[in-house]
Amino acid sequence: MVAESILNSEELDKTVARLLVVARNDGYAQGYAECSHHVLNALKVDWDTSKFATPGVNTNAALAAAKTEFNNIQLSVMDLINVALPSENHVAQLKEIFPDGEDEDEDLA
Repeated sequence: MVAESILNSEELDKTVARLLVVARNDGYAQGYAECSHHVLNALKVDWDTSKFATPGVNTNAALAAAKTEFNNIQLSVMDLINVALPSENHVAQLKEIFPDGEDEDEDLA
């Protein structure tokens, strides 16, 4: 129940989704640029690449920012868990936070 609440948190879902989109965009932009570079070298031509899909696009900064956001994510459910765990009766407190769980004392202890 606790792990499920963490994995299903809205903050985590949004951050992971954003990271996937930015990583995909970075891969497309860098892959396209690398591919066009190889084609130009293979054909030994000097075409104007300014009208290509990714001229001057630097997606590395967006990807780095998304990774930093993911690494520094703050989950509200973790704040509740961090308050409950140091208590003497952490199982009871965790049951209050996650009341839907059936008899999961072993999982919470």
